[in-house]
Amino acid sequence: MICQECNKRPATFHFTKVINGEKKEMHICEQCAKENSESYSMNENGGFSIHNLLSGLLNIDSSFTNSSEAQLFKQPEQVLRCKKCDMTFSEFRKTGRFGCSECYKTFHSYITPVLRKVHSGNTVHAGKIPKRIGGNLHVRRQIETLKKELKELIQQEEFEKAANIRDQIRSLEQNLNANKKEGED
Repeated sequence: MICQECNKRPATFHFTKVINGEKKEMHICEQCAKENSESYSMNENGGFSIHNLLSGLLNIDSSFTNSSEAQLFKQPEQVLRCKKCDMTFSEFRKTGRFGCSECYKTFHSYITPVLRKVHSGNTVHAGKIPKRIGGNLHVRRQIETLKKELKELIQQEEFEKAANIRDQIRSLEQNLNANKKEGED
C-alpha cells in the first residue's frame, strides 16, 4: 500500500479513526509520520508517545462541554501544587505522570472526572483475586454488590425485585456461614 500523504513511499503506519460511528483509515509512510508528528502522536525519537496518544483519545481539553467541569481544569493549573514534590496540575497534564504518591491526593478532585470517563464510571480499584485462593472473599464481594443493588431498588420503590435480591443475599450469607462452620471443624 502506498502512503496517502506523499503518494510515493510504501505505507508503514496504519491509523483508524472512528468518529460518530464513521470509520476513517489512514495509511502513511514513516517519513510523513515524522514530519507530521503532532498529528500522529509521535515523539522526537521516532516512536509513539503514549501520553500524546492517550490525551488524544481522552481529548481532555475539548471533551468538557459543561462549563463547571472545564472551570475545574483551569483553576488548579495556576494555583494548586503538590506539597511533597511541588508539581502543578498543568505539569501533570503535560507529562501525563504524577511526581509522587501525594499528587494523587492533592489532585484527586480534578482527576476523578477523567478517571470516571476512562474507566466506565469506576474510580475505585477492587483488584482481582484468583478463585482458588480467594475462597469466601468472592462471596463477600458478591453480597456487597447485591446490598448496593438492593438499596437502589428500594429507593426506586421496586420492591418485588428488591425481595428477590434480599433472598439471594440471605442464601449467600447462609452458604458463607456454613463454609465457616465446616472450616472450624
